[in-house]
Amino acid sequence: MLASADKFPALVLNADYRPLSYFPLSLWSWQDALKSVFLERVDIVSEYDRVVHSPSFEMRLPSVISLKRYIQQDKRPAFTRFNLFLRDGFTCQYCGSSDDLTFDHVLPRRLGGQTSWENITTACAPCNLKKGGRLTHEARMFPDVKPYVPTMQVLNEKGRGFPPNYLHESWRDFLYWDAELET
Repeated sequence: MLASADKFPALVLNADYRPLSYFPLSLWSWQDALKSVFLERVDIVSEYDRVVHSPSFEMRLPSVISLKRYIQQDKRPAFTRFNLFLRDGFTCQYCGSSDDLTFDHVLPRRLGGQTSWENITTACAPCNLKKGGRLTHEARMFPDVKPYVPTMQVLNEKGRGFPPNYLHESWRDFLYWDAELET
């Protein structure tokens, strides 16, 4: 068992008992989890053996909590470097490398290319330098997948391919990665 209470995050589930996100995994600190319990915003699904107490109160730390109100997940995700890399599976779309990742404007900025989901792809630094400010056909470099706007559902599905290093036993019933990744 981990020594410090700081090491006891709570897995946060939506009201339908699915994680809010897989990557990064939706975790709250034990303090935020307890605050939400006292504000009656969440239900405790599972608890750790660890107890916190004050002079007049004692409570086991929640390991899994579920929101009482469902949060709609079908909104357009924020365009961030992390979400872009997740969409593209953390691999260069030109050569397949997962090292030294950057992003590339498929239609270069100098030609009016925008910084948007539809025009940015993940590229390793060597491929990005090789392509430079040229068009894909000029550089003879074509992304494996045409850039697109992912849904939150797509990002969550992609995130299932990247299980975290630590999974508490009480979380496993709510997390769905490939069987070979769960061992």
